[in-house]
Amino acid sequence: MDDLDRDLIDCLLEDGRASYAAIGQRIGLSAPAVKRRMDRLVDDGVIAGFTAVLDPHLIGWTTEAYVEVHCKGTISPDELRAAFGRVPEVHAAATVSGQADAILHIVAKDVRDLERALERIRVETETVDHTETAIVLSRLIDRHGPREGRI
Repeated sequence: MDDLDRDLIDCLLEDGRASYAAIGQRIGLSAPAVKRRMDRLVDDGVIAGFTAVLDPHLIGWTTEAYVEVHCKGTISPDELRAAFGRVPEVHAAATVSGQADAILHIVAKDVRDLERALERIRVETETVDHTETAIVLSRLIDRHGPREGRI
């Protein structure tokens, strides 16, 4: 991967629907050269896919939270992935260092919906001892989310 690839990726992160010609104009390549580079980046797995980025607020998801999950004993990341995957409000999950075993990013319709999601997390993962939830008041930076930075 070289500087042109990085510039191409920066263009895609700003506007994933930009044409090859528009990207090429910005980074100094022809449209066919941009397409070849993009195809290579996809084939190499650097670009894992293309998706729509939604503004959660505009589709009715007004509550966002980060949840630390503390488990009893040990549990494998595969077991956590399977359990958290069954809760549609979980938008991202990761195992972490420190006292918590995992951290979740949850987006819900409202606080009641968040509460139901938290209960499902506790039920789906029998080894959950407790959770600690921080509700997002406002987003300050969201590099890959909605342009307005709203929730």
